[in-house]
Amino acid sequence: MKIQELAVEGTFEFTPDVHEDHRGLFVATFKAPLVEETIGEAPSFEQAGHSSSAAGVIRGLHFTATPPGQTKFVYCPQGRVLDVVLDVRLGSPTFGVWDAVDLSPDTYNAVYVPKGVAHAYFAVEDDTIVTYLMSNATFDPALEHAIHPLDPTLELPWPKGLPPVLSARDSAAVTFAEAEQRGYFPRYEDCIPGARTP
Repeated sequence: MKIQELAVEGTFEFTPDVHEDHRGLFVATFKAPLVEETIGEAPSFEQAGHSSSAAGVIRGLHFTATPPGQTKFVYCPQGRVLDVVLDVRLGSPTFGVWDAVDLSPDTYNAVYVPKGVAHAYFAVEDDTIVTYLMSNATFDPALEHAIHPLDPTLELPWPKGLPPVLSARDSAAVTFAEAEQRGYFPRYEDCIPGARTP
């Protein structure tokens, strides 16, 4: 498996080996020991999620208040997405930095998203499926935050030629600057591997 750290500190792209023969193929998209070695702590995923999106759909930018925070392992087994991560950890060496990765079954690559990093994706094709492993199975709306994915100050590289389709929640989301002013962003030291939850 090939592993590459992205521009956002602590965020990684995992590209697995694909085993093909006359029957089809097999891919091990997630290996816990390898992820642990890479991120510095054992992954503790509690929930698997599955979403289906039409072309042009943007989901995000979402992040969970820390504590408890939420880590994610995201891949695209069908269709194609542009996956975006944005560092919102106050005090992080890459605070405010974003990176983008194409996810598709061409390579079955995946992105690991640590606590305190906002996540979004743009579905480039109809019937696109995205699968998530998530560290927190409890959904509390009071802890969930969103930044508007079309905030012009972020200059995110969304694909051209497809009108973006957003949920009501994401359409009403605040800008990056407003989220910072409202105190939504977590401290970097509360998000790094090994940080204790009060």
